[in-house]
Amino acid sequence: MKKPTSFYQEQLRKHDSSLEAIKRKLFASSMVRLMVFCAAAFGVYMLFGNLKWLVAIILLAVALFLYLVSRHSDLLYERERLRALHQINRTELKVLEHEFFELPEGNEFKDPMHHFSQDVDLFGRGSFYQYANRTALKQGAETFAGLLKENRIDHIAQKQEAIKELAGMPEWRQNFSAIALLVKTETDTEKIIGWLNRYTSFLPKSMRFVPWIFSAGTIVLFTVYFTFEIPDASLIFWLFFGLGITTLYIKKIMLLGNEASKMQSTFQQYNRLLSQLEATEFESTYLKDLKQTILGGSEKTSTVIKRFSRALNSIDKNNNMLYAFFANGLFLRSLTHSRTIEQWIEQYGSAVEGWFATIAHFDAYNSLGNFAFNHPGYTFPILGDDDVVLKAMGAGHPLLKPDKCVLNDFEIDRQQFFIVTGANMAGKSTFLRTVSLQIVMANVGLPVYAQQVHYTPIKLITSMRTTDSLTDDESYFFSELKRLKFIVDEIQKDRYFIVLDEILKGTNSTDKAKGSRKFIERLVASKATGIIATHDLSLCEVADEFPQIENHYFDAEIINDELHFDYKFKRGICQNMNASFLLRKMQIV
Repeated sequence: MKKPTSFYQEQLRKHDSSLEAIKRKLFASSMVRLMVFCAAAFGVYMLFGNLKWLVAIILLAVALFLYLVSRHSDLLYERERLRALHQINRTELKVLEHEFFELPEGNEFKDPMHHFSQDVDLFGRGSFYQYANRTALKQGAETFAGLLKENRIDHIAQKQEAIKELAGMPEWRQNFSAIALLVKTETDTEKIIGWLNRYTSFLPKSMRFVPWIFSAGTIVLFTVYFTFEIPDASLIFWLFFGLGITTLYIKKIMLLGNEASKMQSTFQQYNRLLSQLEATEFESTYLKDLKQTILGGSEKTSTVIKRFSRALNSIDKNNNMLYAFFANGLFLRSLTHSRTIEQWIEQYGSAVEGWFATIAHFDAYNSLGNFAFNHPGYTFPILGDDDVVLKAMGAGHPLLKPDKCVLNDFEIDRQQFFIVTGANMAGKSTFLRTVSLQIVMANVGLPVYAQQVHYTPIKLITSMRTTDSLTDDESYFFSELKRLKFIVDEIQKDRYFIVLDEILKGTNSTDKAKGSRKFIERLVASKATGIIATHDLSLCEVADEFPQIENHYFDAEIINDELHFDYKFKRGICQNMNASFLLRKMQIV
């Protein structure tokens, strides 16, 4: 597998070359359309007095022009796809340099009541979501956020297998994302699903045959017109007769056309995504099962959606007055397209939600595969089922630049609790978030920032950033008590890894020390596993009474009147605090 930087640079060069080629094709396409228009205008001028030849030239010119417009649209789409691919690779090169603050922050997914998302920089500026998310669809972003928050520990091995497979398919992933990026409509998938579920047919069943009978009559009439001498007025009468039939349903056809114009692009783009999924043979069980949800019976789902997209596009052509006048007057096309749409909704409307959800899931897993590809030095945790909950060698925080990240080794067993002390800024909180993110990432199936990890799957619950609530008239202390009560209740229901940072900050030091000790004793009695960081050294004494508790610390040293940190995780109790030194150093006291 190529290094990420080399791969992205190579892709940029390839797409630059392809963009130049498509620009030349677009110019040639524009010139051909201009030539056809000029030739048709010249033909009309030269044969203006001959109605039969005039009609023939107009019909031929319109048919040829529509074909050329369709071909030009395909070229425009290819240009936009290449531009999207170009931007994707530029973004990845920037993120590899840790320049990712322009990407979506995911603030809409923040949830202060969630088990851990508020505490581990999962969402917001500089968050893991902002760093890892590459979803192109709104529903894909929601799915990706849901994967990070779901706190499930089942099927992790299958998830790892799927992520590894997608990591090895960078060009496929980028093409999928580029196509998804072009899904830009005013109607999202939720509104489309709601509309499909509420839709009521307005055409009688007889309209299944009337347009075809009328169209056959048009063909016969034109054959007779060009073969025998019949009045020109007969064509005009037939044209307005067809318009009259269409007018009976014109209001509802127009309403359907308005909805179609909003949805058509979405279905067209989703059809391309479905086609790519159907054409790809996956090896991992997880992706195979996911793909199976979009596979129909005898007919491909992409073919089914393509037919619907074409019907939506066709009825949207009524916005073109020339098309609406002749297509409806001569062939009742709006009735045909409306009937096709209604039959499709009746047969497949209920399945659309599942198709959209599957595509969103692949969009989300693309981000996971992309993350694994971008971090070839990360390791997939080795899964176990023993007393070792988490054992990591060379573990670091994924949001820190590698040249500034100090790696640590640690091992924590089932029913074991670490008390971590240390000076301000020595690395306690970063370590807590490192451990927390390792658990979150491992449960999702991602590789983690470490040389080697042994992991027995466990859910995560944290209390690190409690805030007061002015809206609910809650003090900080009461909010924190509610959070601790939530943790106590949850660990009675399931097995969790608990991460706490300086609990009971909202009360005085004596009360805090007593309360913290009682809470730790309660957790130990519940056979809980986890870590607590504190500045209160008296809390470390509880380790003398409970063998399940170990003391660890992060150190700080004052050398030549300067503060130095090594950010190394050590066994024991911190002896050096730095608050007084910092107050003096910053000339506060």
